Amino acid sequence: MAVTVGSQTRELSWSRSELMAIELAAHLRDDDVAVMGTASALPQVACRLAQLTHAPGLWYIAGGTSSVNPHLSPVVSSCCDFDLLRADTAIPLSDVVLLEGRGDVLTVFFAGGLQIDAYGNCNLVAVGDYSRPTLRGPGTVGLPFLSRVGRVLIYTQSHNRRTFVEKVDFLSGPGFLGGPTDWASAGLTGGGPALVVTPLCTMGFDPESLRMSLVSVHPGVEIDEVRDATGFDLLIPDSVPVTSAPTSRQLSILRDLDTDGLLKGP
Repeated sequence: MAVTVGSQTRELSWSRSELMAIELAAHLRDDDVAVMGTASALPQVACRLAQLTHAPGLWYIAGGTSSVNPHLSPVVSSCCDFDLLRADTAIPLSDVVLLEGRGDVLTVFFAGGLQIDAYGNCNLVAVGDYSRPTLRGPGTVGLPFLSRVGRVLIYTQSHNRRTFVEKVDFLSGPGFLGGPTDWASAGLTGGGPALVVTPLCTMGFDPESLRMSLVSVHPGVEIDEVRDATGFDLLIPDSVPVTSAPTSRQLSILRDLDTDGLLKGP
């Protein structure tokens, strides 16, 4: 993308990981209290970027170390990194689990999975038959509590038919279950999944069917590319905008945090 500064035009470039972090940040609010799991460089950066721009009142907890509002620079790849204890404070992991279970404190839960299905259900346990899986994950971790928080923001660095499936092989993190009837009868207290951000696009959920729906395609990505990479019938509106490109200010703040260039990959 070309931008004009004074009389000069220069190229403003970014990686897809940087765009994803900025897109996640845009959907955080000033009154949010967010929590994330272990492999969470993207939501770490998204939360800190939001704090430094439009949501200074946001609080976030890095699950592995249970650090509150880590002072990111440089960004680390795991929430279990000791360096994240440079933070406003830290609380016991057992207290984090209790907060996740209460449902009246946390407003945002960042989630992902080996598989994500059409209703936003996540699988971090096993792909294939549970007794003889083709791929085994870390387990449910905190995902069973997705049904209690205000809204779930799903992110993944993989957008393909192995990740996005019609139905997950194992339900470790509930989305909208099997659709409106299941969701209503379950009596879950949370708001459910609100957003899915991938290297190709941003997706949301249709308010009537609760199935995943395309919200925007990232710059340089075609709708057919998203459709072909998704293993279920993705709802596609008649008009699909392009995701807003990062601004120079957003990239400057992000790169001041990510001094090791962790997000400068694909």
